[in-house]
Amino acid sequence: MMWSNFFMQEQGRRRRAREQRRPGLTPELEGKVKLVLLLAAVGATLAVLAVGTEFWVELNTYKANGSAVCEAAHLGLWKVCTKRLWQADVPTDRETCGPAELPGEANCTYFKFFTTGENARIFQRTTKKEVSVAAAVTAVLGLAVMALGCLSVIMVLSKGAEFLLRVAAVCFGLSGLLLLVSLEVFRHSVRALLQGASPEPPAAPPLAFEYSWSLGCGLGAGLILLLAGVCFLLLTLPAQPWGSLCVKRGPGAT
Repeated sequence: MMWSNFFMQEQGRRRRAREQRRPGLTPELEGKVKLVLLLAAVGATLAVLAVGTEFWVELNTYKANGSAVCEAAHLGLWKVCTKRLWQADVPTDRETCGPAELPGEANCTYFKFFTTGENARIFQRTTKKEVSVAAAVTAVLGLAVMALGCLSVIMVLSKGAEFLLRVAAVCFGLSGLLLLVSLEVFRHSVRALLQGASPEPPAAPPLAFEYSWSLGCGLGAGLILLLAGVCFLLLTLPAQPWGSLCVKRGPGAT
């Protein structure tokens, strides 16, 4: 019994010694890191939702076509969906067909320029695959860097590696920037699509366009991730960043 108590006390002493030697975060800093991580998680959720959905922009034909149906489309980075809608379902105050969320006959396809390298044709208009691929690749790079930032924060919380906060700050800031760049490149691809009407018959119908909720999620994600990167960077600064710059004077100094 005496020996068992001795070994238990010895093991407890060694465990306390290891815990004292192990670097860790102060409770205050750990709480701040978790709070900023929650902010980054909101941005990450919006980013994944935006990149994975195809409601970035809606293309709408005009209702005054002499038919009981009209056509609309919505597309994102990977896929386009064209829909045939009944004009009776379209709100009477709209001049164009839509919104694309209305029930109708849908035909969704992934862009072929990711597989066979072919341009897509939407309402007798041809996409510019180089611009569209650039937008998609930039968004994927943003998600990859964002995942690296999340991994860095997990290592900070689990291993106490405080220096990885700088890595997380750079990763989240860069991820937000890449998402915003992807949005801008996508906007240029939409402009190029609208101007790329085919001269061959049948004539391309006039179109109106409006950006949809997926693009709004991407914009919110980019701004939130940038904010999270700035917050992580502020956590790496010393508690009194200006204290070392102030010259201390003695009591008799003038």
